[in-house]
Amino acid sequence: MDEKTIELITKLALEAMEKQQAEKRGYLVPVGVSARHVHLTQEHVEILFGAGHTLQPKKALMGGQFAAEECVTIVGLKLRAIENVRVLGPCRKQSQVEVSATDALKLGVKAPIRESGKLAGSAPIAIVGPCGAVYLKEGCIIAMRHIHMSPKDAEAAGVKDGDIVSVRADNERATIFDKVLIRVNESFTLEMHVDTDEANACKIKTGDTVRIL
Repeated sequence: MDEKTIELITKLALEAMEKQQAEKRGYLVPVGVSARHVHLTQEHVEILFGAGHTLQPKKALMGGQFAAEECVTIVGLKLRAIENVRVLGPCRKQSQVEVSATDALKLGVKAPIRESGKLAGSAPIAIVGPCGAVYLKEGCIIAMRHIHMSPKDAEAAGVKDGDIVSVRADNERATIFDKVLIRVNESFTLEMHVDTDEANACKIKTGDTVRIL
């Protein structure tokens, strides 16, 4: 074997080792699997659940949010529906429905993949409660996979709010998630959110950890 070949093999081996070590050093992030849910304005809460009604907290979530006791039915095209969809509080300025791609197929809606709150041009959907119904001309999305971080975590990971990163799940399916949005806020707890479709396909569950590459 000549000297140039030996140098090339050595270089490739070193690059492979450096890549492997970089992946091992990647910032660890716990996973939270996010099921379908609804955010509502106070106006829509009262239409769905009655005048003067306020959402009743069931379970505290990060950032001052909570899973509410209230659930609704969401209805897509051709009256295809999914029942018992959890409402999250507190109320927002605009109502929004977040579903998985499988849910969107079942409902018959063309929900785009979006960051939460980016609703312009998103899919129409109806929301039905015990006291009334609301029709949203736009508001149904598939949530873009994302990582919640505090500023301290963001600094440690070397990222900032709005960055897009790749993340690796080191399990038997060894999946790499691209286009993962970084969201930074003082109220956030470190957690990557994926929907049920992504979690099931990659065999990850709430409490598992992944690495930012």
